[in-house]
Amino acid sequence: MKSNLLKLALGLSLSFAAAEAQAETRITYKSAKSSSSYYQMGVQIAEAIKAGSDGDMIVTVEESQGSVQNVMEARARGADYVFTTPPVLVKLAQGGKAMFEGKGDPKFDEIRALFPIPSLTMHFVMSEKSGVTDFAGMEGKTILLGKGSFGAREGEKYLKLFGLEGKVDLAEVELSNAVAALKNGQIDGFVTAGSWPAPNVIEAAASTGVTVISLDDDQIAQSKRTKLVIPAGTYTGQSEDITTTSLPVVAYTTTAMDDDTAYALTKTYWEQKAKMGESAPWWNGVDQDLMANITGKIHPGAIRYYEEAGIDLTDTQK
Repeated sequence: MKSNLLKLALGLSLSFAAAEAQAETRITYKSAKSSSSYYQMGVQIAEAIKAGSDGDMIVTVEESQGSVQNVMEARARGADYVFTTPPVLVKLAQGGKAMFEGKGDPKFDEIRALFPIPSLTMHFVMSEKSGVTDFAGMEGKTILLGKGSFGAREGEKYLKLFGLEGKVDLAEVELSNAVAALKNGQIDGFVTAGSWPAPNVIEAAASTGVTVISLDDDQIAQSKRTKLVIPAGTYTGQSEDITTTSLPVVAYTTTAMDDDTAYALTKTYWEQKAKMGESAPWWNGVDQDLMANITGKIHPGAIRYYEEAGIDLTDTQK
């Protein structure tokens, strides 16, 4: 009898465990390098989704070497795959262009958007002591661009666009040391790209005093990037809005994900966003206006949520 009771107890235990596992929806979120702010965002999203779904959805964050890798993996991943990338890379993948030339795959056409996350935002940060308030004033100054990052490449592009190539001294300092270098006068300014408010800009503004340069409409048009406005008061001493450029970033999945999961994931994300913003201010820069940055199709399950929420979508997005 004892043996039978043990078997029954074990059977019930396994049944409950199986039912619990079946009730959970597991999602893999492919993000960025573990040292980046976007990886931190992935962790925050995972925590928010678990809390907002009462544990029904479990998100595992995976480190990535970059957005191109994230898109490439969409060819082989399953229904649980969510990844982040700028919309322009999805368009290039679907067209087999640039870094995706010769690597086209029908699976790329199955990529669908879920929701926007904080954009990569350009910051041209100059010390107050330098007296620089616009791009022309950067001539003859020592500027830190960093190496290998989107911000470094974009910063170099802007120097060329606005006639400053060869007219500024480029500092050989790691971007991680930008604030210290600015404080000790080793550099006059630095360029950084990331979500706003940017931690290194917060630190520089509070400890040294800085001016973050605004771009005019003509400069934004030349950059061929998306206009973004950082509201006055975001950084210490910032009395006016900062007009700059950004590279939108969006969370995607594929049509392999079922509609109910895409709906629940999108709904929970937006419902938890305000709470995420209480501990990480970069979420406060995400609002319905960023939906316009989604240039391709949105997942049908996410569309259901947006229609319920009264958020207008374009015909292209549908």
